This record gives sequence, structure tokens and C-alpha cells, in this order.
Amino acid sequence: MSAPELQGTSFLRYLWRQLTSMRNALILLLLLGLASIPGSLFPQRTQSPLKVREYFENDPNTAKWMDRFYLFDVYGSPWFSAIYILLFISLIGCVVPRTWHYAKEALSKPTTAPSSLKQFEFHQESDGTLDKAEAWLKKNRFRITLSEGAIAAEKGYLRETGNLIFHLALIVILLGVGASSVFGMRGEAIVTIGERFINVPTSYDNLAPGRFFDVADMPAFIVTAANFEAKYDPETRQPLDYKLTALVSDSTKDQPEPKIVRVNQPLTFGDSRVYLQANGFSPLVTVRDKDGNIKFEGPVPFLPQDANLSSIGAIKVPDMDPQIGFVASFFPTAARDEVRGGFSSYPDLLDPRLLVSVWQGDLKMDSGIPQSVYRIDTSEMERIGLWGLSIGESYAFGNPEVGTITLNGAVPWVNLQVVKDPGKPWALAGSIVAIASLMASLFIRQRRIFVRESNGRLEVAGLALNRLPGLEDEIKKMVTEVSR
Repeated sequence: MSAPELQGTSFLRYLWRQLTSMRNALILLLLLGLASIPGSLFPQRTQSPLKVREYFENDPNTAKWMDRFYLFDVYGSPWFSAIYILLFISLIGCVVPRTWHYAKEALSKPTTAPSSLKQFEFHQESDGTLDKAEAWLKKNRFRITLSEGAIAAEKGYLRETGNLIFHLALIVILLGVGASSVFGMRGEAIVTIGERFINVPTSYDNLAPGRFFDVADMPAFIVTAANFEAKYDPETRQPLDYKLTALVSDSTKDQPEPKIVRVNQPLTFGDSRVYLQANGFSPLVTVRDKDGNIKFEGPVPFLPQDANLSSIGAIKVPDMDPQIGFVASFFPTAARDEVRGGFSSYPDLLDPRLLVSVWQGDLKMDSGIPQSVYRIDTSEMERIGLWGLSIGESYAFGNPEVGTITLNGAVPWVNLQVVKDPGKPWALAGSIVAIASLMASLFIRQRRIFVRESNGRLEVAGLALNRLPGLEDEIKKMVTEVSR
């Protein structure tokens, strides 16, 4: 005999039961973890647009198919969002009905004692009365139910309540994370000491706004990097402290106010925070043409490649004819060996040195294609010089001479990360509640004690849920005190 087909509301009810089952919730959680893997294997368009562009340049056909499956935008893809939303609905469907059930159970009294207690754990008989047993149970904070000639007592029901609150707190955490993702933003900007950062979209080197983030919600503030101090251990070369002195002004201040920013001491503007994330050096260079006219002058941020701040960068001079580019490396404390070549042996400015490779040709800055400020495409350029500079030295490049480059010094730069997390308070509150409820569910012992009067004596037995220890000692203690 075949089962009848499900139609209408019956079919929808069947789908809801399947979605809210614990088995399918675990499957969705596993799928979410698997779906996150491509986001760590392939560059994401919101974080590394230049690397994504390299994929299209190196293998356009493969990159086109990868883009169709949203492999460059995994966390914003329809399939990732579908798994996340289904998991969210499944978790709510699992927890919310159980919340009502456990709420009623928590407020109700224990069920009456069974007629026979011999089949329960730690069964004992003793002298005493039900009144004494009731007084002892109340004294030890048991919930009791009285019936004819018997007492049913229960303690530790908060264990299950803690387990339930833990899952409710997970929902709050998901809501907080989701709110930060769609209504918040993250951005980074490199600011050389002496320069200022204005909180507008064009000031960011990398900006990742949420889908419903409004630029008009960005707080108005200006941060001027006045001074930066880095302390290192002379032996291990490990950083001990980073300290940024900044002049801060916003809509509430008429004059800039000095503030100290450290790694775990950010600036706060409403629900936005400015973190000190990284640091490096910007060589101060001057580039002149063969007639001595200045074509470029100022600091150029270089990207650190190791803990000692060995850095790479590019100096682009499009105003020279033909255009000139410098592919360079900067070492705060220059050293050299046969294996690594040039490198920095210490992360502070003890013996700074700039190595430059000079290239002549088209820098492709007018092609309309975005390119990294730290690299130069030299595929269609000609190298016309290679040299190393200390502070105050100049190098004349080209044969015949095309121009000169001078290293005037180096100044630190800092990477400021601006984060707007409107859901952070909810996620924090949910995390605290989740930890507290998890501790409650782990350490609270749930047990029941039954007492029945039979032939002038008391029968006492118990039931320890999950077979947690301690019930036998508690029953012995009760029998001893009631029998006195």
C-alpha cells in the first residue's frame, strides 16, 4: 500500500520539519564550512581587486567561468547566502519551539513520585517522617511536589535551561554578525607621519562596505599622524610597543585634540573605531631630470616583507619624457649575505639603504586599468640603471644621463583600519550569555530524589540525569539527617 501524496499545507509542513531537524542543521553547518573554503583559496574582489584582475589577464577564459560561479565574491554569492539563510532559519526553527517547551517545564513542578522506588538508583530505607524529609529538601533548595504519602523533589533544572539559552545566544550572535556585515564597513588607509586622513571614501586604499551601508552614515573626522614610536627588543627584535600620537578632530571639536593610539587602544567615533594595524617606512626621494628640474619629491610608502621591515615599493615619475619608474627595495638596517642578498637585520632606522632598479618606458598609468602603487609592469620597459643609495646620496641614471634620484631620508607610516560594527554590541552580549549558559549546562548537576512512606519507614531513591556523580552522597546525607 503506497503512502498518500503530500499536498498543500501538508507538503509545506513536511519541508519545515525537515529544515528544522537537528540532522539537517548539522548538514547545513558542514556545508557552510565547505562553502567558505573557496573564499580562502581565491582572491576576493572586495579585498584584493588587483589580484582578481591578474587572474583575468593571465587566463581570461578560466577566470570568466570562475566569476560565473562567484569564486571571486564567495561571501556575497547567492549559493553562500542561501546556505547561511537556511542555517539561520533552521537554527531558529530548532530553538524557538524548544524555548517555549522548556519555559513551561522550568515553571512547572516535578512529576509525582512513582509507586515503587526499588528500581531507582541508591535505594535506601530509614527512620524519619515525611515532614522532616520535606524540610530537608526545602532547606537544600529542591523543588518539591507532595502527593499522598510521597514527595518528588528536583534540583538542577537550570542545566537544561543553560543549554537552551546557549542556542538562543547563538541566534543573537548570528544577528549581530549579520547586522555588521550588511550595515557596517571596513576600510584601510596608509598614512605617512605628517599627513592626515579624512574619513571620506576616496581616502581609503581599501574599502569594503556592507550591502546596505550608506556613505552618508560615515562619521566626519580627521586624523593627523603627528608622531610614531616603535620599541623593539634588542635581542629578539620582537616589537614591544607601537605608539601613534595623532591630532584628532570631528564634528564635536573646534580644535584638533591630541590622542594616543596603540594596537589595543583604538580611536572611537560613535560605533566606528580606528585601529593601528601595521607600520612601515616611506623613503623620502627627489627625482630630477637631466636639466636639474624636480619631477618628483616626497615620501613613497613601501610594503614590509618580513618582521625586520625589509620593504619593496615603486616610485613612478610620469612627468619625465620618456616616463621613468623605479622598482626599489628599502632596508631600515641594511645587511647583505650570499644567500639572501640585501635585507634588513633590524626593524629600526639604524643604517637605512634604498636599492633602485631604474626602468624607462610607458608606465601605463593612462590605460584606465587600475594598478598597484607598489609595483610596476616592466614587460614593455627598458632598464637603464641599478644602484644602492644611503641617506644624502644621489644616483645619476641613464647613458647618456637621463636624470638623478636622491634619498633624503625616511619617515614611518601607519596603516589605519576603520571598522564600523553596528552589530558588535549584540554579538558581544550574545557571546557573554552563551559562555555563561554553557558553563551552567556543564557544571550544574540535575537530579531527582523520591521519598515515599511505607509501613512506618521512609523509602528514598534518586535519579541522576546524565549519570553525573554526587547523588549518592546527597541521599546518604539526607537519610542521616532525617533519621536523627
